Amino acid sequence: MNTVEERARRYASKAHAEAGQRRKYTDEPYIVHPAAVVELVRSVSHNENMLAAAWLHDTVEDTASTLDDIRSHFGDTIATLVDMLTHRDGAEGLSRVARKVAHFQHSQRANPEAQTIKLADIIDNTRSIVQYAPQFARVYLVEKRVQTGYLTAGNATLLQQAERIIEQGIRQLEQPPHNVPTDWFKRQEAKYR
Repeated sequence: MNTVEERARRYASKAHAEAGQRRKYTDEPYIVHPAAVVELVRSVSHNENMLAAAWLHDTVEDTASTLDDIRSHFGDTIATLVDMLTHRDGAEGLSRVARKVAHFQHSQRANPEAQTIKLADIIDNTRSIVQYAPQFARVYLVEKRVQTGYLTAGNATLLQQAERIIEQGIRQLEQPPHNVPTDWFKRQEAKYR
């Protein structure tokens, strides 16, 4: 079977392996993340281009691959989706908040298919953030709460799932042993608005 999705899976697997990428907290091969994103996307769509882009969504950011490489291997439609999912250069020297707001606005301009893939990405990255990195989770969950507000054109089921998992993480951080005050999250979120 040589579908565009299968070609994208092989391409992403090779690119992430050649870059020596591992999952930050579990040390698993990085490709487990794109695979999880693909399955979340597949739960709401069988669009072959979306599934291929889900496999490829981190290749331009995290490997030696360029958008031109993606375009030459997979065509304009998939390259455009990957571009919509790729952090933009040009934010050097800006604060973290300013960089994130620029990225969120870039995500907001993405089409519904790319926003759906981004929601799947957020869901997978958020699943165990409190367990593995509670300090970072405080900032990350606030950022993802803000970002999901920009992704309203994405699939409604994945949007609800993303919002639910983010809120669950925040509730965990409000409980022992973390004890982060509820108003702390509101104050942090206000910085991004």
